[in-house]
Amino acid sequence: MSTIQIFYLSLLQGITEFLPVSSSGHLILLSKFTYFPDQGLALDVAVHVGSILAVMIYFSETIWEMIKGVWKTRFIPTFSNYGAQVFWLIVVGTIPAVIAGFALKSYGMEWLRDTRIIGWTILGYGLLLFIADRFSMTIREIKHMGVFDAVLIGCAQCLALIPGTSRSGITITMARFLGVERREAAKFSMLLSIPAIIAAATLTGFEVWQAGNMKEIGWMFDGVVFSYISSIIAIYVVMWWLKKSTFLPFVIYRIILGTILLLDSYQIISINM
Repeated sequence: MSTIQIFYLSLLQGITEFLPVSSSGHLILLSKFTYFPDQGLALDVAVHVGSILAVMIYFSETIWEMIKGVWKTRFIPTFSNYGAQVFWLIVVGTIPAVIAGFALKSYGMEWLRDTRIIGWTILGYGLLLFIADRFSMTIREIKHMGVFDAVLIGCAQCLALIPGTSRSGITITMARFLGVERREAAKFSMLLSIPAIIAAATLTGFEVWQAGNMKEIGWMFDGVVFSYISSIIAIYVVMWWLKKSTFLPFVIYRIILGTILLLDSYQIISINM
């Protein structure tokens, strides 16, 4: 695998991991335009590690509050302080995705990678994000959320197992339907990605180790670095943008991308090079 392929894949994956636009759709477009071979399990692990490092560094203050909060309460489930509350909201929100992930994995997931499915999910969930962002209240913060909110957002995250949905996009959409303020919705979505990405990276890393692909360590290091840089930029951009604006640009982008994929999948146009 060439360094330029690692760079493009890591850059694209890192940026789209936290923008509500779907990384899978972009990777399909990249493969169509460049004919890059499959990146393999090792690089999958690397780009996810880079992304999780970016989240943990950007939200290090909140994560430190979570650690202090649960330590103070001796890991007893409670919302008595902000740190403990965020920690347990994330735990509760992660449970549905874990259950759904194991269930779906046992049935196989390759059939979900069809371009038509991805095109419809990018387009459909983009429109749903617009509805949630346009017509929902903007009055709640993470500190106002409860267990029921975390369960609903966690269930929404399960839909991201279908390529094209966008994990960040669907969790932000549900949070907005629940009246959570835009920046707070994005923040909770990114914090919720920590256990999800760690679990995915650990599982894939174990598969890499079982396959004995240790020669790919160099590729993985490059992937971590490139993915971290692109992920931290994406996080800063989206949090800065949401200080004063809506998710409309991301919705428009999803509509355009989803339409292109659908037109190509139904052979109305061709985006193959």
